[in-house]
Amino acid sequence: MNKSNQNILNILLASDIVIITLCMFFGDRNWLYTSQIGFFTSALIISASMVSYRRMVEKGVDLNDGIALDDNRDELDKLDDPHDLYSENTEDKKELVDVVKEERAKLKENSRSIKDVIKDSKASFSWMRLGAYIALVLGFFYLNRHEYLHIPSYLISLSIPPLVVVFVLLSETYSTSKKREDEL
Repeated sequence: MNKSNQNILNILLASDIVIITLCMFFGDRNWLYTSQIGFFTSALIISASMVSYRRMVEKGVDLNDGIALDDNRDELDKLDDPHDLYSENTEDKKELVDVVKEERAKLKENSRSIKDVIKDSKASFSWMRLGAYIALVLGFFYLNRHEYLHIPSYLISLSIPPLVVVFVLLSETYSTSKKREDEL
């Protein structure tokens, strides 16, 4: 487990202890049940999403022989001209027309089947993430059915894990950039 994951886990545990303490002193049993189910399922979703995203990036890097693709083109330029047809390197309009014809022929040849789409989307689909969302829905239904649901504490406890993750990652990014500035 790397340093940022350890920091996230430590802060999540500390914030959960604070939530439990606040519910014990100021709330009742419903607040405690609601906040713990909301907090746990939200943390589970965040964890599963982070693991899934890391695997997807690693798989993408592995597909490119260990080299992350880095294109020097602007994002807007990539959207407007995905095949770089209108760059300043093209000298002749006739050459441009030939390239467009070739690209259209390639697109017709390379029409993707459903099997190919499913194969490519496996990287973004995660059983862990699906399980975490199922746990969220089942937890909500459990709380609602047994009349433990307290909406304000549920919403607050759902929002704490994403805020913790964003805070930790931004603070680490800030400290890394500060170190780089100091080195220069």
